[in-house]
Amino acid sequence: MKKLELPYLDTITVKGRTYHYFRKGKTRVRLKAAPGSDAFLREYWHLRRGQSSAASRTTWDLLIASYYQSSKYKRLSKGTAANYRRHCEAIREKNGARDVRSFRRKHAIEARDALQDTWSKANERVAVLSILMRHAVDLEWIDRNPVVDVEKLTGGEYEPWPEDKRLAFEAACEEHSVERITYELAISTGQRLGDCISMKWDDFDGEYMNLVQEKTSAQIQVYCPTRLQRFLETVPRNGTYILAKNRTQHMGKRQVQKRVEDIRKAIGVLSGQGRLVPHGWRYTAATQLADAGVDMRDIQAVTGHKTLSMVQKYTAQANPKAASRRA
Repeated sequence: MKKLELPYLDTITVKGRTYHYFRKGKTRVRLKAAPGSDAFLREYWHLRRGQSSAASRTTWDLLIASYYQSSKYKRLSKGTAANYRRHCEAIREKNGARDVRSFRRKHAIEARDALQDTWSKANERVAVLSILMRHAVDLEWIDRNPVVDVEKLTGGEYEPWPEDKRLAFEAACEEHSVERITYELAISTGQRLGDCISMKWDDFDGEYMNLVQEKTSAQIQVYCPTRLQRFLETVPRNGTYILAKNRTQHMGKRQVQKRVEDIRKAIGVLSGQGRLVPHGWRYTAATQLADAGVDMRDIQAVTGHKTLSMVQKYTAQANPKAASRRA
């Protein structure tokens, strides 16, 4: 069983049976619900907030638990569901025992502005709040969704990495470090960070990388350019996965992100006007393909996008001079 990582949670195994206790100060209470279940999380958060039970039948705790059981949530891709759950648990931590019916538009705006330093996360939080409010409408707890049309923050679009910053990143990495392997996989295949982390050695046949995209569930084969083929030939095989945590598991996404953040900070692209993010490597790959004259549908086959409009968004910064010359 995967270890639960929550503050103040003790896990004890006695004679082959595992027990979970909430322990804080003089408080020590055994959690009786199935580990990781919605009932388990409700029990945990009530204890963490010093409550024995929820006072209302329309709390955020109960709304989020109900949403997790809904068909809409269960139809989400694995990656999207995990992202929504992170936001839901952050909302639950702050508001779990409060009554959903008292939530107002201004509260959504406050939640957005509290995250304004990371505009994409702020907009995601508003989107998840809106989804939860629509679910509350479906449950007939409220009459209307107060989060409708809350303005998104405009922190800018993801940017492809310019050549000087790519070279700086490469120079700052050790040859076969986690950061360098992640970078090479992403910049060469055009895949999302989570998909790169999930790549196995068996997925690579020497030319193509076979994968099922976490976000779209699309099964694709991506050609690996010579640069990546030669690089992978030099990478030690320490497990099933290319980015191996151990023999059978891949590294955690947050662990990889933190390693990459350290390099981004070292080369001056972690924050401010010159901020560049790992998702920009995906834009870089698409832009380079467009610059090389690759057809939009062929780029779509690489990125795995479901629509050409998204491919056009990714290739918007392709070199117009190169396109003019090809024409």
